[in-house]
Amino acid sequence: MASYDDEDDEFQECYEPTLQNVINQTSLRWIFVGGKGGVGKTTCSCSLAIQLAKVRESVLIVSTDPAHNISDAFGQKFSGEAALVNGHHNLFAMEINPSSTIDNVANGPNPIIKNLMGSIPGIDEAFGFMEVLNLIKDYNFSVVVFDTAPTGHTLRFLSIPKTFEGILPMFSNSQVQQSLFNQFAGLLGMKSIGEGNVDTAIPLIQSVGEQFKDPELTTFVCVCIAEFLSLYETERLVQELTKFGIDTHNVIVNQLVYPSDNSCELCSARQKIQQKYLDQIVDLYEDFHIIRLPLLPHEVRGPDHLKRFSEHLLNGYSSSS
Repeated sequence: MASYDDEDDEFQECYEPTLQNVINQTSLRWIFVGGKGGVGKTTCSCSLAIQLAKVRESVLIVSTDPAHNISDAFGQKFSGEAALVNGHHNLFAMEINPSSTIDNVANGPNPIIKNLMGSIPGIDEAFGFMEVLNLIKDYNFSVVVFDTAPTGHTLRFLSIPKTFEGILPMFSNSQVQQSLFNQFAGLLGMKSIGEGNVDTAIPLIQSVGEQFKDPELTTFVCVCIAEFLSLYETERLVQELTKFGIDTHNVIVNQLVYPSDNSCELCSARQKIQQKYLDQIVDLYEDFHIIRLPLLPHEVRGPDHLKRFSEHLLNGYSSSS
């Protein structure tokens, strides 16, 4: 039976099946890891953060998924404040629930913001995610890895600047404009900007959006498994990211069953199914780095397992390793 390692040699010569390109790009500030639920995003994002910590001054991995798994992955409890990951001197983690943050904003002291939260579809999430970014801004990390919520929430997160850009001109109330204006000013590290209006606020908002659209600063790593629904979701995600102008050129195909001499009938059948979808992934993303990761006989939990697993992101995996 053919092995995944034997496939697509010509493809691999052009785009190596590794995330080394992400590690080498030291200009990156925001790295998003996302995909359909249950494909192993947290394992992959934690593993990537571990590898980044070897070459970057300081790394933060932050979960924006309400079903937080970073604590489970590292075997260490994290909260809404950045905490050092055990066994590392420059890797930090935090878990933020945007839904809770939305409630904090809605119940906050600003009556204008409170009134806005229930009046425009999507603005509650936009403010919640803005607060997430403001929390991160308070820390001076050289790179931030986002372990994101499933695809739909992630896309709304990345569309924040566009959402605000569309909302701001709708209001003639200068207090409303100033409140929105100051939200983005805070994100850019400005404590006070004085009076703002639509003409001055929109360029400021656009500058935040440009950070997400700048491939030197931001990239998105897609994670999937070799199944129809996951492939469908990945294609939707890639199309939406392209529409937003957000760089993505890495796809991790996780939980692959590798054949062996003593493979059972079920494993062999599963490998054939996965190979079919893996071939489709290679055809669809011929200009992507496609990283193949194995389904292991044990859970990837705890710092030691994560460190070993993270090596596969750079060195690949073969059934003989």
